[in-house]
Amino acid sequence: MRAFLVLLVVVSLMSAVPAQAREQSIRSVINDQIAAFRADDLDAAYGHAAPGIQRLFPTPERFGTMVRRGYPMIWRPRAVEFLGLREERARIWQRVLITGPEGGLHVLDYEMREIDGLWRIGGVVRVPGAGA
Repeated sequence: MRAFLVLLVVVSLMSAVPAQAREQSIRSVINDQIAAFRADDLDAAYGHAAPGIQRLFPTPERFGTMVRRGYPMIWRPRAVEFLGLREERARIWQRVLITGPEGGLHVLDYEMREIDGLWRIGGVVRVPGAGA
């Protein structure tokens, strides 16, 4: 019985490592895109967008304009805090709490897509009723 429990603990720890690596990779992509916005590096920020977003906004400049106008809290956040990562209907969502440039709190869900082994941002959705 003891050997079984040890095996169960080892297996559960081994499965936790890939989940932690995935979460770290996803958070890194979001952080990198936000850092690129802060630095006005539209090419780098655009590079983190999934192909579907790039089709909607076919140049880094158009993409940047959309973010500046529609998501100013992402363009110049005061603070970024990662909340839960979840899988829902075969989609991966990272919830993020952002303090906007004006100090307001915004809860956003980032849809993440794995493309050719790399995580890309497939969209950002404001969470209704959350934040200020």
